[in-house]
Amino acid sequence: MATRRLMLLGAPGAGKGTQAQLLMQELGLPQVSTGDILRAAVKEGTPLGLEAQSYMNRGALVPDAVVVGLIEDRLARPDAGGGWILDGFPRTPAQAEALDGLLAHLAQSLEAVVLIDVPEAQLIERLTGRRTCPLCKRIFHVRFNPPPAAPPFCTDHTDCPSELVQRPDDTLEVVSKRLNVYRESTEPLIRYYQEQQKLTSVDGDRSPEVVYSELRELLG
Repeated sequence: MATRRLMLLGAPGAGKGTQAQLLMQELGLPQVSTGDILRAAVKEGTPLGLEAQSYMNRGALVPDAVVVGLIEDRLARPDAGGGWILDGFPRTPAQAEALDGLLAHLAQSLEAVVLIDVPEAQLIERLTGRRTCPLCKRIFHVRFNPPPAAPPFCTDHTDCPSELVQRPDDTLEVVSKRLNVYRESTEPLIRYYQEQQKLTSVDGDRSPEVVYSELRELLG
């Protein structure tokens, strides 16, 4: 039986979002994103959303109990009954234990955890090479998807006459910090799922199409 409840792990720039989108399109599974759930709950003014907003307004981290409650509400919806793709949660072994508890309550289980593994040098190149158009928000890459007009403009001067910019969170200094945080927080999580024999990995240092082909083969 094909895996229908899974989580994708990977550093910033590993391509988790791309692979999740491909899985959603082919399998029809909802992507359960912590960020999306938080924003939706705040916008809808749900009790958990209002509680989360009280922390966010202070610049504080939303407590695990609130996040877990929001995740449980989302996984209990009808469209998630046939499976889901977790994105952005859990981030720590404590959150992983909480996830195990809520899935047991829902009579569900996490069937697979897939680590998209990419060398750090490649991650840095992917992230620091991104350039964004401040007008139309299109994203390019100086090597992998260069802009059509030079100097680096989005298209041509009549269509979108804006010079591309590097976002502050794509600078080398910020990218290096993000990767350090990822390493420190995710390594214990990787060990947690290795011990549960749920973790598998794919080589993410290839084209999205090749990575997806291997991912689908792993999931059955």
